[in-house]
Amino acid sequence: MTLNSDNHIEIINSYNRKHWQPLLDLIPEIESTHKFGEVVGGESINGVVQMPYERELPIVHKFRKSINQLGVLVSFDWIKWEYRDVINSHKEFNFDTIDIPNKCKLITAIVRSDRFSDGELVSVFESGLILKILQSIDKQLTN
Repeated sequence: MTLNSDNHIEIINSYNRKHWQPLLDLIPEIESTHKFGEVVGGESINGVVQMPYERELPIVHKFRKSINQLGVLVSFDWIKWEYRDVINSHKEFNFDTIDIPNKCKLITAIVRSDRFSDGELVSVFESGLILKILQSIDKQLTN
């Protein structure tokens, strides 16, 4: 089922802790990981230069797989969304002030922006943003 602006709140709010568990199980691994990607390429192979790109390490792939399988990505106009600025100012932001459907929209905006800016997802992992979002989801599900 596609989550969109009309149905995402009801559907996401119907998810119980068991539904979220595969994503929440990533928290300890994210906490213990210090490097989430590496730049590869840039070298000449048989006279052809391979452009450098960000290769995501396994934890990032696990995250991508989990969010796709769990149905937490929302189809919406993420470029104009009111919380989009949180991505850049997340160190000061209290994620417990927004509900889980808006956290899913934030995850969606991050994943979508990575399609246009190589390495964006790795960057938000390294900044601690993904960990903060997942910890806040975990906290809200506990309360």
